[in-house]
Amino acid sequence: MDKVFNYKSCFDIIGPIMIGPSSSHTAGALAIGRCARQLFGGTPKSVQCIYYESFAQTHKGHGTDFAIISGVLGFETDDERVPQAVEIATKQGVSIEFIERDEPSPVAHANTADLTLMSATRRVRLIGTSIGGGTVEIKYVEVDGFISNFSGPLPIILEILPIEENSIVKPLLEEFGVSIGKQKELKEGSSRFISYELNGLISPTLQEKLQFIQQEKTIYVFT
Repeated sequence: MDKVFNYKSCFDIIGPIMIGPSSSHTAGALAIGRCARQLFGGTPKSVQCIYYESFAQTHKGHGTDFAIISGVLGFETDDERVPQAVEIATKQGVSIEFIERDEPSPVAHANTADLTLMSATRRVRLIGTSIGGGTVEIKYVEVDGFISNFSGPLPIILEILPIEENSIVKPLLEEFGVSIGKQKELKEGSSRFISYELNGLISPTLQEKLQFIQQEKTIYVFT
């Protein structure tokens, strides 16, 4: 039953409209790259991508490299620029490194990508897995001094706020009737980090409200 729950609809099993060749190694990889871009907040100056297991063995032939970088650049799965993403990023001055690891995935999944995005002033890290049909899970993040592990299935919302402030996200989730599967809170200095692993999907209206809040508050939304 757990595997079924990870898919939002039959279209996740069929796969998205995409530049191929593989929904798991291309569309899924692009989604992992896009999540890393969201965490970073734009296009970085450097990307390090560490592959494990199946990704490490087949990334070149399955287009995983250009898919990961497409996501980092903010491309959609059906963007005609997807196959040229590595060249496009390089021309934009983005340094890219792909590393293949022989050891098992640190999050126990064959299709694992461990991404570190950096600029002169910012560094984030995200480990994601592609579970098929273009669907991904986020297993680990490092952002703004906080480190957190997750069970994986999306949607996940991260909120970073001053220690004395009340959460904005949780009341919104309650207002829209979205059930929280797991909630975790971390504190570091004068800030706190709250993660919400959701049982329900985020509606377009709730998505719009979260995007409006993101203009002034530090919120990351992975869907």
